[in-house]
Amino acid sequence: MSDIKKIAVFTSGGDAPGMNAAVRAVVRTASYHGLECYGIYRGYEGMINGRIRPLATRDVGNIIQRGGTILKTARSMRFMTAEGRQLAYENLKAAGIDAMVAIGGDGTFTGAHVFNQEYDIPIVGLPGTIDNDICGTDYTIGFDTAINTAIEAVDKIRDTADSHSRLFFVEVMGRHSGYIALHCGIGSGAGCIFLPEYDTPLDELVDVLKKANEQDKKFNMVIVAEGNASGNAMEIANRLNEKYDGYESKVTILGHMQRGGAPSCHDRVLASRLGYSAVVELLKGTRNMALGIVNDELCLTPFEEAISQTKQPKSSLLEMARILSI
Repeated sequence: MSDIKKIAVFTSGGDAPGMNAAVRAVVRTASYHGLECYGIYRGYEGMINGRIRPLATRDVGNIIQRGGTILKTARSMRFMTAEGRQLAYENLKAAGIDAMVAIGGDGTFTGAHVFNQEYDIPIVGLPGTIDNDICGTDYTIGFDTAINTAIEAVDKIRDTADSHSRLFFVEVMGRHSGYIALHCGIGSGAGCIFLPEYDTPLDELVDVLKKANEQDKKFNMVIVAEGNASGNAMEIANRLNEKYDGYESKVTILGHMQRGGAPSCHDRVLASRLGYSAVVELLKGTRNMALGIVNDELCLTPFEEAISQTKQPKSSLLEMARILSI
């Protein structure tokens, strides 16, 4: 693949802390190998609109510590059409782009896979999502920062919960994935955790609360993923209040604060490793692959496999959380 001269990098879907570190690594590794690097602004939508600009090493200085993404991001309905993808391809060829690095989650990889099947542009993907739900990597870029942001907030809530002997429901992000809720629940010592992947009956929560009362535990913390099948935090709290007496419950929704903030050291290192490896792999001839880190080693997974398989939290960790909460 010595014919690669120009590489483009873009971020797509939901933003995640560490995306800027990945962009920085791509740009500087490309420069080291004598390649020109371009940034595509606002993901696939920007690709269709021709928002493709050169990126030099100095353009990515002082961004490794910044949250969000300097390339911005957007979800593109037009890229889901053949006409939209053709426009994107024409813009890439006009700019002389030979290969691309896509940073995002499942939707980003799906778009990259379809595009690679239709047009002859090598693409590698980096898993950038706080949900940690991408197969082929132990952790995704942004996950570590998100759970630390959530756990910091929960620790503060615990202080007031303890002072007033109250039951607190804390809703964290995760429409389809319970990784944030599970790790936050374990790290905060929550009494009960509600995940999209596993059904937790309301009666189980009541049993936990009864045991807590028997042991003179005056407060409890419940972590709920926003996409939990039994309802969100507010709905579960309302059902508990309607069905059972004696629980003064409060609900806190952490929301999009979990996506923001400076990336943790773990996310900066992970993003840097993956961004560097993306350029190296493209020069080796790798294409239509997602990059990840498994057991501290680089792992390559075909896009088709990464988007077709479901990565679920381990049920054994949920059971451990139940036991440790007693």
